[in-house]
Amino acid sequence: MLGEERKQRGLWVSAGFEELPGVHAKAASDIVLTEPGLSTIVEGILISRRIWCRVRNFLTYRIAATLQLLCFFFIAVFLLRPIEYMPKDWKTNPEFRAVEPNLQEWPPFFHMPVLMLMLITLLNDGTLITIGYDIAVAPKTPPKWNMPFLFSMAFVQSFVAMISSVNLLYILLHSWDEGSMMRTLGLGGISYGKITSSIYLKVSVSDFLTLFSARAGGDWFFMVKPAKILLLGAMIALSCSTCFAMFWPKSYPDGIQTEGLLESPPYMLEVFVWSWSLSWWLAEDAAKVLCRWIVHKYNIFDINNTGEMELTNSAKKLQEEMRRALA
Repeated sequence: MLGEERKQRGLWVSAGFEELPGVHAKAASDIVLTEPGLSTIVEGILISRRIWCRVRNFLTYRIAATLQLLCFFFIAVFLLRPIEYMPKDWKTNPEFRAVEPNLQEWPPFFHMPVLMLMLITLLNDGTLITIGYDIAVAPKTPPKWNMPFLFSMAFVQSFVAMISSVNLLYILLHSWDEGSMMRTLGLGGISYGKITSSIYLKVSVSDFLTLFSARAGGDWFFMVKPAKILLLGAMIALSCSTCFAMFWPKSYPDGIQTEGLLESPPYMLEVFVWSWSLSWWLAEDAAKVLCRWIVHKYNIFDINNTGEMELTNSAKKLQEEMRRALA
């Protein structure tokens, strides 16, 4: 009787039973089970939720990385003018001549060669591909898109990364001042070419480290294990960026002085940039976790309303038929 009703409606669910003769009910069915039992439905739900997590991580990271770059360069162009930070006696200062043999004036505003921006984007996208193979934990409740919340979390991460980049540029431009932070660390008197390479390294490292923070959702970055392929992609990208910054030949792409961090003194500048980036990355991850806690505590963006799963009419009919069959 049950099979006859299914044939009449053109609905058939294969669960290890033989297909009944008649119309092509299997092709018109809402769902086809390829193994006995309902375990395939459960597995399908878990797989779809893991896919949802990967898409969420991709969007969060892409928004955060884009905002970081746009906001940093927008603020740096209008707020910090390198020519104003040159030593007053730069034309006669022997220390300045040692790192700037051409005695070239620094530019009136900060900008980065297009080639460096392309390298950041290329390595960034190459690493981002691996997020499709990342380990994702399926949420226990049906996921629901909350775009205001997603944009807010991405903005928090990008804001911290952007502030760290602006602060680093400010500190590097002040490296010729007496009593500056860089002189205290023994890294004073930095050429403008090395400032350009240092900012390139900082933006690159921050971009790649943000991926590990974004993929963890509201948890700390170390609480969600990454896939091996994602770790490999990130290590390759970080190694390439570091090598480019360290060994970039002294040149003037797009008229911008650029010089590798190992081309002239002071040395060990790459260690300082990496330490700075790691420190601010931990602050970025802490800010993300704190904001997530505040959002849930005060139910901002209606975040605690996860919603209930609603069945379609055909799914409700199928559910009723299965109940009758089991009875």
